[in-house]
Amino acid sequence: MKRWFKYIKPYWPWFVLGPLCMIIEVIGEVRMPTFLQAVINAANDGTLTAAMGWRAMGGMVLNALIMMAGGVGGAYFGAKAAVNFAADLRADIYARIQTFSFSNIDKFSTGSLVTRMTNDVTQITNFVGMMLRMMLRAPGMMIAALIMAISIRPKLSLVFAVSIPLLIVGVAVVLRIGFPRFTRMQEKVDGINATVRENVTNVRVVKSFVREDHETEKFGTANRGLRDANISAVKVMITTQPLMTLLMQGTILALVLIGGPIILRGEMPVGDLSAFITYATQILMSLLMMSFMLMFSSRAAASARRIKEVLEEESDILDGKDADGTLRVTKGAVEFRDVTFRYYKTSEDAVLDHVSLSIPAGATVGITGATGCGKSTLVSLIPRLYDPDEGAVLVDGVDVRDYQMHCLREDVSMVLQNNTLFSGTIADNLRWGDPGASDEEIRHAAGCAQADKFIDSFPDGYDTVIEQGGTNVSGGQKQRLCIARALLKKPKILILDDSTSAVDTATEALIREAFRRELKDSTKFIISQRISSVMDADLILVMEDGRITARGTHEELLRTSEAYREICESQMQGKEAS
Repeated sequence: MKRWFKYIKPYWPWFVLGPLCMIIEVIGEVRMPTFLQAVINAANDGTLTAAMGWRAMGGMVLNALIMMAGGVGGAYFGAKAAVNFAADLRADIYARIQTFSFSNIDKFSTGSLVTRMTNDVTQITNFVGMMLRMMLRAPGMMIAALIMAISIRPKLSLVFAVSIPLLIVGVAVVLRIGFPRFTRMQEKVDGINATVRENVTNVRVVKSFVREDHETEKFGTANRGLRDANISAVKVMITTQPLMTLLMQGTILALVLIGGPIILRGEMPVGDLSAFITYATQILMSLLMMSFMLMFSSRAAASARRIKEVLEEESDILDGKDADGTLRVTKGAVEFRDVTFRYYKTSEDAVLDHVSLSIPAGATVGITGATGCGKSTLVSLIPRLYDPDEGAVLVDGVDVRDYQMHCLREDVSMVLQNNTLFSGTIADNLRWGDPGASDEEIRHAAGCAQADKFIDSFPDGYDTVIEQGGTNVSGGQKQRLCIARALLKKPKILILDDSTSAVDTATEALIREAFRRELKDSTKFIISQRISSVMDADLILVMEDGRITARGTHEELLRTSEAYREICESQMQGKEAS
């Protein structure tokens, strides 16, 4: 409760006013049968007058207006409290996700995180709203109606000693069956969200491989799974109401059968029995409302547990001892000290196996090697996208784990092969590198990245709207925009992970020249399968199976590394053949 109370505290007036308004409605509802009771008894005794009838009618109308005011107020304050509760909760979940490392995100999966932020929060919002409307109304009405019923005919109230326990047992059984079904249903929502997201994100690949039928069947399987889980959960819900209705009608029937002879003997007025039956209905309806609250609570509890897992998940990559951010990357020297890393910590084979490396500030380092040899993993350790299992990565002589992550990543820029563009204009995307960049600085960075020509060819130029994921620009255009974005950041360390793979060699040469000119003091890591991309580097690393098997300049490696020489020869032969 302590965890959820923080979302209640800022809006406590609404959390208090909502139930109080509902109490006003309850008082009016419990009082309403007394007006009719008096009229029926007077009519039965022959003492009913027009004035008495008008007074009763006026009292009922006034009572109804008070009830309406209480009901509207309760619904308004309840909705306001629930919506604000949900907004703050959703903001906290989003903020927590922003702190997650890649491994934390992999643990939950993207689809599951989306479901928890949307569907699960909605379930809790609905429950909070229902609680504010019902938590005092239902028990308040039951207690008040029970008191009124006992005051009319104590012995007749013994009927409730049978019906209420039966109702409680029925609700308990339903909850025991329903809770695991609601949990399973939320898990199925995760699955369908993940399927839809994957298909929509990769729709071009799906169409190019003509896999629409496969994806349709895959979605159909997930959809059927959710349908079956929904039906399983709904079965519990739909059996509850008929059971409760049967119990309610049985109670009313028992009251009529027992109360009828009492009226015939003249021991109780007809109006009293009418009021008693109304109170009995209110008591059982209150119990029915409480049972539905408990049913919704089981679904909300399943959602709350899933949200709690996210909120309590601690990132395995936290800020270092420099919490104030006084440590900054000033030069960009990088050192790997006997670094070992595994994505799966129980795996015997390491992705990086005892790697040691020292790079002076301002150097250009080329990294090449076969796919899966650990090139991208190596550079991902510099901005702490992952932490090494053994050893240490140092920047400017300081362990990266000692930096405040914001400060470290502010001075390190990565351009990936599949870097992402966001919804918004081209200018908006480029300003990710420097939010305060002027239009002239943006144009200069685009020119250095060889992106200015195609941007100017668009009718709206730098105001051209990029669709989500950058789907309305080509792969080469996307890479050049991402490079321009990195240049605007003016980082101390620049990492290019196969980021010019979709660019022709002539354009790539111009981009490399811009790097030398614009970032001459920055340390640059260039990962590429193209020898032409790395051959001018101050140091070239050849990697194989998570180890650096050779290092040196282009000329040195041609003499000393057979693997490097084979790569060069194969690419030269490819050029001659073309």
